Formats: sequence, C-alpha cells, structure tokens
Amino acid sequence: QVQVVESGGDLVQPGGSLRLSCAASGNIFSIPFMGWYRRAPGKQRELVATITKTNSTNYSDSVKGRFTISRDVTKHTAYLQMNNLKPEDTAVYYCNLYQYPPLNRDFWGQGTQVTVSS
Repeated sequence: QVQVVESGGDLVQPGGSLRLSCAASGNIFSIPFMGWYRRAPGKQRELVATITKTNSTNYSDSVKGRFTISRDVTKHTAYLQMNNLKPEDTAVYYCNLYQYPPLNRDFWGQGTQVTVSS
C-alpha cells in the first residue's frame, strides 16, 4: 500500500506564492507518475499539473507559466510551486500517485486548502 500526504496549503494574497508538497510512503517500487489536481467550491476536480517517471511535465492552460511541478525521487516527494496566485486558484489541492504497469495502482491524498484572497 502507498500513502500520499499533501501539505503547504495556506491563505495568501493575490500575487503571492506558495509551495505545496506531496510526500509518498509505503510500497513504492519504482518512480511513479504524479500529479496535482484541484477542486474549487461548486466545481469538478480538474488537473493542474503532472510529472512522469522521466520528468516530462504537463500543465493546464490556466496555470501554465505560473505553476511548476517538480519532484525529489530520493524523498518520494513531489512539489507544486505556485506563483502569481489568483483568487480563482482557490481550491483544495490533491496529489495523485500512479504506479505504472504491472502494478497499475492509483493513490490519492486527503488534500490541502489553498485560499487566495485579500
């Protein structure tokens, strides 16, 4: 089994920055695919950013140029650096860890709240 724990959410003013962390532990046998998703009040969960086992990254158009996903393989941790935050970035941010085949397993954290408000 794998555990995923997010941290770093906070209240920040528009234009500010935050760094979220996603720490994974447990039976991690190889470098997984990891991603950040978010759910804003009254909206569906949406993809924010992903990073593959070869460190290829992908971003939603709404955060491209402002957010950066990265990872520390030795610590089984992924990060989301968020700059120039906007009120519309307010959401609960979730980390997803996917183990490639043959394991083909999916794990989610409990989420961390990010609120952007003056």
